[in-house]
Amino acid sequence: MLLSEPILRLMQTPQENYADALVYMRIVCGATVVVAGYNMVSAVLRALGDSKTPLIFLIAASGANIALDLLFVLVFHMGVAGAALATVISQIAAMAGAIWFGIQKNSYLQLQRHHFQFDREILKKSLRLGLPIAAQNALIAFSCVALQSVVNRYGAVVMAAYTATSRVEQLVQQPFNSLGMAVSTFSGQNAGAGRFDRVAAGCKVSVGIVVVFSMIMVSVMFLFGDEIVCLFVNEPEVIAIGAKGLQITSLMYIGLGLIYAMRGMLNGVGDAAFAMINGVTEVIGRIGFAWALMLFPAVGIWGVWYTNGLTWALTGAANVIRVLQGKWKTKAIVEIVHTKSSCKTA
Repeated sequence: MLLSEPILRLMQTPQENYADALVYMRIVCGATVVVAGYNMVSAVLRALGDSKTPLIFLIAASGANIALDLLFVLVFHMGVAGAALATVISQIAAMAGAIWFGIQKNSYLQLQRHHFQFDREILKKSLRLGLPIAAQNALIAFSCVALQSVVNRYGAVVMAAYTATSRVEQLVQQPFNSLGMAVSTFSGQNAGAGRFDRVAAGCKVSVGIVVVFSMIMVSVMFLFGDEIVCLFVNEPEVIAIGAKGLQITSLMYIGLGLIYAMRGMLNGVGDAAFAMINGVTEVIGRIGFAWALMLFPAVGIWGVWYTNGLTWALTGAANVIRVLQGKWKTKAIVEIVHTKSSCKTA
């Protein structure tokens, strides 16, 4: 929140969008702890096999977000601030609902005083698994910010088109994201049981799902790209640019899906070290491709969409190579042995 102004200047945000971007960023960033709380509870419930409860409250929050958007923007005329507040309020509702319902339904969330005692081993394991993944996500976010700064150089029209396509791609990524979480839970449970054959089988099935869904989405983007972008903007020039941008990136959806599926499996079995490498790969891809493509005038504004697509392909390939190398089996075995020895010591 404190660094919003210099960050937006560093991203070369167009002046006509600067004030609204500043308001939105400060309000949404102020609710980061709420998002963290919801994700924490959801992750625990999914790991315990309850994927329905987080989904129910996410759907409810999405509906509340839409309703509050209409109320704050159309009725109260609060503009961007209203849209940001609608997002924050819906996130608070999702977090509170997931925590309350989770505690009522799941005994693991019914904490007692002794659960708050400091445990050095749990902290070490949490940091060993969590920090690389956190660094990975931070690096990916940084690469997206760097690419956004390139987009902003092309002006408000291209920025609006890129924002619209990003919204569409967020929807496309939801099935991939859900698949990744499912694979992560499935892989972790089976690796813990020593069933690496089931981990590999689950990974193969996830790849098949990725291929089928990606092919369907390519057809959708080429056939209905204009209509889809129209849902987010109404300027003809923005729609035309956005539709072509979707066609470009849709060709690389398989790479995007492989990132989620392979990453979910690797994180699930405990191969956290690769998470950092994965994040670095995305940074190199987004920044490298963006600046390289800018050197070719013929590519023009389409370089920002090619950058995303090529980055997905590069990172997806890196994940596939890691899985095929089989090092994740060693990582998982080490974790199992360590856990058993800790139990015996206890």
